[in-house]
Amino acid sequence: MTLNQLKAFAEAERLGSFTAAAAAMEIAQASVSELVRRLEEELDAVLFVRGSRRLTLTAAGQELLPYAQETLRAADSGAKAVRSLGSLGGGTATFGVLRNADYYLLANLAQTFHARYPAVRVRLVGQNSAETAHAVAAGKIEAGLVVLPIDDEGLVVRPLMRDEVCYVTADPERAAAPVTIEAFAAAPLVLYDAHYGWQDPTRRQIAERAQLAGVRVEPLMELERVEAALKLTAAGVGDTIASRAVIDSPGFPAGLHTVPFAEPLYDTIALVRRRGHALSRATRELARLAEDTIRELRGEGQGVPVAP
Repeated sequence: MTLNQLKAFAEAERLGSFTAAAAAMEIAQASVSELVRRLEEELDAVLFVRGSRRLTLTAAGQELLPYAQETLRAADSGAKAVRSLGSLGGGTATFGVLRNADYYLLANLAQTFHARYPAVRVRLVGQNSAETAHAVAAGKIEAGLVVLPIDDEGLVVRPLMRDEVCYVTADPERAAAPVTIEAFAAAPLVLYDAHYGWQDPTRRQIAERAQLAGVRVEPLMELERVEAALKLTAAGVGDTIASRAVIDSPGFPAGLHTVPFAEPLYDTIALVRRRGHALSRATRELARLAEDTIRELRGEGQGVPVAP
């Protein structure tokens, strides 16, 4: 049983003849007759009483008609939904953004996208990059922005820019020279992203350096948000780290001193998607807008481009 057979049957019933149905479907009258004949053959039932001026349904035809009409309506709705998505007149965009998205001008991403495509639903998930990578690989979201390194099995990773990470302290003496990993490990530290801890991409880089240097980094205090860590650092509780995007933001606390690491440390921001799975048109457009925002930051001198 095919949609064409059901359509020929439904059109013939609606218009009263195979000739009229053929004109509506823009096919030959013989083709309509053949489609209905094959349908009757498959169902082992006669659907029309033939011979009169207007086709009338048999009992079998009357039984089939509502199901045929419902099937055709569902198929038409599905086709419209796909076409609507293709023209961004509908659908859903699912995208992961950085926990510190505000500092990369990504806070207005949903508003900008909605202004352009008001009929598309948007689901933006802000979380740690490790969690975003896992969600994309599992198919829970289509794509997202992450900080490298991540576990990239099953993912396509496209680096976009680098943002330097600096040491932040309220003590000017500790910011007098670039900080070695040994000095960092010995300092009282207030670090953020407590939930993911050393799975956090920036902290993974620090842990690898500490391991190579034969030292251990053990924070005095761990919190979730960079803002909270900066507040405690400004109060003299301990020292922390922050990217240039955070340091250059208007909300960065006064009185704090920043200095690079002796071996420069960078957050590399990348776009990830699931390997072997094409993005929906809506999510592809949302990803393009996110990339454009990152490109604007690079044009303004924030961050360092990454070679393709």
